[in-house]
Amino acid sequence: MGKLSFIIVTILLAYAVPDQTVTLDNASFEGERQDATVPAGWHPCVEGTTPDILPGFWGVKLDPFDGESYMGLITRNDGTWESVGQRLSGPLVSGNCYNFSLALAHSKDYAGFNKPIRLVIWGGRTSCSKDQMLIETDYINHQDWKKYNYKIVAEKDINFIIFEAQYMNGVYFYYRGNILVDDCSDFELCDRA
Repeated sequence: MGKLSFIIVTILLAYAVPDQTVTLDNASFEGERQDATVPAGWHPCVEGTTPDILPGFWGVKLDPFDGESYMGLITRNDGTWESVGQRLSGPLVSGNCYNFSLALAHSKDYAGFNKPIRLVIWGGRTSCSKDQMLIETDYINHQDWKKYNYKIVAEKDINFIIFEAQYMNGVYFYYRGNILVDDCSDFELCDRA
């Protein structure tokens, strides 16, 4: 194979191999700290979604895990919760395994929304659709940041993601709770084993 042929094949292979990393826009929820504000790059997925860019509001003082700010999501005692989503940089491809991590914490002071809750992460084919539950955390009651690592296998191609605040499993009443989210990783291909 000549030098020119080698260069052409190399260029074609570079474009033929799909990017194996899928990214989020504003994965650390950076922005001007303010209450009732959806972070840049994200959009609300349920009515009444008014997350906060923290710290500095509602008594929340924990320093960010990464960068200058993070997002706070709540559940309410009327059975409603906050949920934000966005389009991924590319699809999570059906059958592929992906590594994903994020930092989570809970604030004991959050303007009365003080009980621990959990985070549910959904994948969907369209904006705000819940086609596959990707991650369901335990309830988060620690008041310092902890990094959580997950392996996700897409059942169908996933184009959008949703982060949803949810009540603890096994609790049969609605309550006011919070979860703090920061430093989401890229989705990187992994072995299924």
